[in-house]
Amino acid sequence: MTKLGLIGGGYWGKNLIREFNNAGVLDTICDINEEALKKYNEQYPNVKTTTSWDDVLNDKSVNCVCIALPAEMHYSFAKKSLLAGKDVYVEKPITLDIKEAEDLLEIAKEHDKILMVGHLLHYHPCIEKIKQMISEGKIGKVKNIVANRLNLGIFRVQENVLWSFAPHDISVVLSLCNDELPESLLCSGYSHITSGIQDVTNSVLKYDDKYVNINVNWLNPYKEQKMSIVGDKGMILFDDTSKDNKLTYFPEYINFTADMNSFPVPVKNNGENVEIDLSESPLLKECKHFVECCETRQKPITNGEEGVRVLKVLNGLQKSLESGKEINLSDDSSHSEQSEKYFVHESAVVDEGADIGEGTKIWHYSHICKGAKIGKNCNIGQNVFIAGGAVIGDNCKVQNNVSIYAGVEAE
Repeated sequence: MTKLGLIGGGYWGKNLIREFNNAGVLDTICDINEEALKKYNEQYPNVKTTTSWDDVLNDKSVNCVCIALPAEMHYSFAKKSLLAGKDVYVEKPITLDIKEAEDLLEIAKEHDKILMVGHLLHYHPCIEKIKQMISEGKIGKVKNIVANRLNLGIFRVQENVLWSFAPHDISVVLSLCNDELPESLLCSGYSHITSGIQDVTNSVLKYDDKYVNINVNWLNPYKEQKMSIVGDKGMILFDDTSKDNKLTYFPEYINFTADMNSFPVPVKNNGENVEIDLSESPLLKECKHFVECCETRQKPITNGEEGVRVLKVLNGLQKSLESGKEINLSDDSSHSEQSEKYFVHESAVVDEGADIGEGTKIWHYSHICKGAKIGKNCNIGQNVFIAGGAVIGDNCKVQNNVSIYAGVEAE
């Protein structure tokens, strides 16, 4: 019998709680917010609650878990869960660091555990239909994909719109490109609300025979979620904001005449509406898929390997965004660089003269000034500022958006 423990009942976690409960497997909710747990007790009276994740890991009847925590916490909680003998569903992205993600893959493989990443768009009925149509040769070989994900908000101060909006589209694009990584990446963007946090990004994924454009924006006056897939024989348009016509198939879009000296003529207004069953939500389908994988031991659609591929593209695009240069993924320098002693995310700044201890991790957009001293095995969250003269002891954790100034000493 499948029993699931879930940690993180916040913004997105509440939706996962609802759907795993609808799937009939939710056993325990874990969160440090006791007021939130009281509300969950009222809403789900048959589900246990706890503030201790160890309670879930030590419960032998709980055989799988869902991790809906901030991204910088994914690795540690997923690793601990896998080592405790649990199958793991972790929200996107799988981790923030490629080496840590690959470590999770090895642990899952070694212990014969399911590792699944929450790339929700794969479980949308329209995306499932698109994959089927492409496999049936409806549009021939894929040549061009354009994905637009635009909205007004939610504005974030610890991660840019690329990391917030684009992972789902990147995940689907890679699957439509036969799970192959692009040869090169190019990304540009603009920060308006919060300095250094891009509100708009335009990304290009270049293949030898395909061209992909992904545009994300949380400063748009209207909501748009569209993806067009162009093949050498036909086209498909997916419009998720449309109520009545989400999927359109164009069996022909260009007409070549017998006269070789004339221009190709576009074929217009020949779109065919594709009927789709939308009775079940993509999130419920995703949750049910995880449960099925746990019970049958089949490999998830959005497995750990898929999560690593998405992370490699995200890291490459981030590097291009910061450098303004096109990034070749075959060049190892395009991956996040990691010191032999400690990890610094490529968007963070560590001034020369800062003293960083072994095993410490410094995440997105943080700034460690010259003269700052940080001990061993610390976890410095996103958008953290630590001034010169501040001293952080061993095994300390600094949450997102915290500033620590000279004179502060944390044991």
